[in-house]
Amino acid sequence: MITHPVLTRHIAAGIRMGLDRVTRLLRELGDPHLAVPVVHIGGTNGKGSVASLVASGLRAQGLKVGLTLSPHLRSVNERIRVDGVDISDDDLAALLVELDQVSTAWARAHLTDMGDGAPPLTYFELMIVAAFVWFVRQRVDVAVVEVGLGGRLDATNVVRPEVCAITTVDLDHCDRLGPDIPSVAAEKAGIFKAGVPVVIGRVSRDALRVLRPMAADRGCPMQVLGEDFTGEGTPRSFTWRGPGRALAGLSVGLDGAHQVDNAAVAVAVLEALGARKPDLRVGEAALRQGLQDVLHPGRCQWLASDLLVDGAHNTSGAERLAAYLRELPRDRRRTLVFGVSEDKEIRSIAAALAPEVDRILTTSCGHPRSMSPGKVAEALVGLDVPVMPAGPIEQALPLARGGEGLTVVAGSLYLVGAVLDLHPQAS
Repeated sequence: MITHPVLTRHIAAGIRMGLDRVTRLLRELGDPHLAVPVVHIGGTNGKGSVASLVASGLRAQGLKVGLTLSPHLRSVNERIRVDGVDISDDDLAALLVELDQVSTAWARAHLTDMGDGAPPLTYFELMIVAAFVWFVRQRVDVAVVEVGLGGRLDATNVVRPEVCAITTVDLDHCDRLGPDIPSVAAEKAGIFKAGVPVVIGRVSRDALRVLRPMAADRGCPMQVLGEDFTGEGTPRSFTWRGPGRALAGLSVGLDGAHQVDNAAVAVAVLEALGARKPDLRVGEAALRQGLQDVLHPGRCQWLASDLLVDGAHNTSGAERLAAYLRELPRDRRRTLVFGVSEDKEIRSIAAALAPEVDRILTTSCGHPRSMSPGKVAEALVGLDVPVMPAGPIEQALPLARGGEGLTVVAGSLYLVGAVLDLHPQAS
């Protein structure tokens, strides 16, 4: 499903941070978010990969697993998965209509700021409520929930998790999360709950200076990558070491050196979950299988021998993609097909990738927030690499691939989704 009349109406509500509306509506629905154990995953980059890795490990153990991720790449159904299968169009449509009717009636009875025709929830809030309701109806054993934006005021923060994690802390959405690393860290640490174990990925000292006391204040046992556990090696063979345990010869089914960090965090999360909830413990064989079998499209994904896509949509994500490109032989011309949303750090993302490519073709996709190729190109004037607007992705991609070189598509997850639509056999 690409869209639905209910979703179209809720998109108009924009982004409204806060937990009150969601909490009160979920209570009306019987608190489905409290009915199943939850693993809550936040962070600037890597949270989707870690959530997918955790869910894959739990599935390999034979558990029935709900997973909610955002944003989606190709269809909104991706945001509600059970055992790796997206909710069907028919089931999602019926659920959206049902929840729209319930939420509208509830809002008219309980909210004073309900304008005529105004949806009581935002698009994201509605999808999160739908995910919780669906997981309960499908009787999942555990749900893995990715934070949408920030943490403290994100709609997912209504959960009472068994374990939570913060993968990375970098600057992104500064208008909402704050202008510096400590501010962003404080917002992300808002998912910490009293006594709940916390796993922290590779973060800066500035971030740790915020995360550590906030975890201590809430009595959260805290493990930090590089201090309490490690992941050393390559995605094809790495060793995880944690308190009293080492696992050698692990491999992860995602490309990029940064995926070793993500896999290490996922293993630490699964270990903490098993210690807290023995019925959700993932054995070594299942853990190994889950890391290998993980599916998380659009992240350093090869769609063909000459086509690489990655959802790098902020500076730190672009730096990770650049590091991956540096590992590849520089034996052919490289073209970056680059498109972004209006709220992104356009120049800094492109600047991180520019040294690893020979030219940049700017593009756009069908998403309403996608900037025009001309405006993107204007923002990149002065970069030490040729830049040319190349039209929408349907035109830009064939132009980029017209030769013997390597084409890299990045800048927006929605752009990557559009490329996957053009290459469905590869995704």
